[in-house]
Amino acid sequence: MTEPSSNVHDNPFRKLRYLIIDDFESFRLSMRQMLRTFGAEHIEVANNGAAAIQRCTYEHFDVVLCDYNLGEGKNGQHILEELRHKKLLKRASLFLMVTAETSKEMVMGAREYQPDAYLTKPINRAMLEKRLGSLVEQRRTLLPINRAIDLENYPEAITLCLQSIGKFPRYRTWLMKTLADLYQRVGDLSHAGKIYADVLAQRDLSWARLGKGKVLLADQRYDEAVAVLKALVADHPDYMEGYDLLAEALAQQGRLIPAQKTLQKATELSPNALLRQKQLATVAQANQDMETASSAWRKTVQLGAHSIHDNADHYLSLGTTLCELSDGDTSDVGKAYAEDARSTLARMEKRFADTPDVTTRSRLLQTRLHAGQGDLGAAQSCLDSLSDALADVDSLSADTGLEYARTLFRVGKDTDAKSLLGKLAQRFENDGDIIQKIENLLDEPVGFRQRMQARDLNKDGIKAFEAGNLDGAATAFREALAIVPSHTALNLNLVQVLMKQYSGDRQRKALLTDCQNLLATLSTLPQQHRQYARYQALHKKLEALRS
Repeated sequence: MTEPSSNVHDNPFRKLRYLIIDDFESFRLSMRQMLRTFGAEHIEVANNGAAAIQRCTYEHFDVVLCDYNLGEGKNGQHILEELRHKKLLKRASLFLMVTAETSKEMVMGAREYQPDAYLTKPINRAMLEKRLGSLVEQRRTLLPINRAIDLENYPEAITLCLQSIGKFPRYRTWLMKTLADLYQRVGDLSHAGKIYADVLAQRDLSWARLGKGKVLLADQRYDEAVAVLKALVADHPDYMEGYDLLAEALAQQGRLIPAQKTLQKATELSPNALLRQKQLATVAQANQDMETASSAWRKTVQLGAHSIHDNADHYLSLGTTLCELSDGDTSDVGKAYAEDARSTLARMEKRFADTPDVTTRSRLLQTRLHAGQGDLGAAQSCLDSLSDALADVDSLSADTGLEYARTLFRVGKDTDAKSLLGKLAQRFENDGDIIQKIENLLDEPVGFRQRMQARDLNKDGIKAFEAGNLDGAATAFREALAIVPSHTALNLNLVQVLMKQYSGDRQRKALLTDCQNLLATLSTLPQQHRQYARYQALHKKLEALRS
């Protein structure tokens, strides 16, 4: 008896191009044979991730059947990740993840990049034809929409979606989700929000709740976005995109500690998503939680071994957090952190030997490692070895320049560091992120533990001031400034306290002299500094008090 699929006049399987990726030849042959019985004619194979990426770079495939475990090198998740990142997989193409492994960690990790389906080994002909057949049918029906999106012709894609909703009720959910996403891409938040609201009025669907959160976030309605997204992850704790968007919303509010906790929860559930580990590391570092940051950077580096997102900056960031943890700690623990950092930098230099600035930034960090362990001779020697690479400071990248300044501060060359930062500020005056980093470094050109001590004292001073304890506030701020004397906000905090003390006792003229001296240290504060307006206001107030 002839197979049904081969008798169909317009066989949907026949014209498609297939790629089978598996490290076992027997499985590749078996899958090829099954596809041939469906009428498939154009079938290619690859036995590893590198070969698969190369094939997809030069050929278009409509259907990719990829095993998750491929031995050494890239796994199925890495392949899907890279194909998506390089846009080698069109929206109309189908990617089916094939696996004998069903661990939650694997499924959660692979799901991050949204394969069209999972097929669990062993695979028989009936199962493959049923799953693939429905996907191919959907692909054929929705092909015009996906082609328009691939061409970034979003108005045309929107029109096609609207026309298809009534014609293809079977695919209504896909069409509504795609339509809302298209409206957001063109900046039409109103129509996108209405679609999400209409869908949620009928069914409680996770993607619609996430979409509602996206619209609220884009509309800068942060409190509402946070409320929606908190409820989403509470009701659907495995919905990873919800955690990512919630963390983003919290960060937009400046609530970095709750953002970090949200990302930590997400990485516990799905530990193999490199970009989320990187985001956790970045937020933890901003929170000065170096233990969490180093752990997340370490995981980012590990996950990057076969990932398209592998980057020398990940190694440098791991080395930096380890350097911070080792700084000033010559115990066995501190020495272990320092040695771990050196090992990380050695691996980076070998792996990214052809990447510009890598060796220079690595040696700058090694200089700080030596200084942090009390070996100033080795630190100076390491820095001297970079004299040629650092000779032309005007040609340094922003990142390398900042690393150089940070290193100069660490070896006691504060004047040189400030001069360098001044030049960087002039070169990058229109780059807000770099200016912010320069300001932060000028404020706190010290190690991690000293920064933490100064910040705790600053908090104590603020609490004392708010409680009306002016003497306690002044003492705390002075102690903090003994650690970071150039910190702009701390200097202004102390000025504000001293002025308040003087207002309560006009006989204490010395307080005004102290204020004048403190403000004089900030006389070169640039107008673009975020504390400049406050500096000016306090300067005028001082002049009024002295008159």
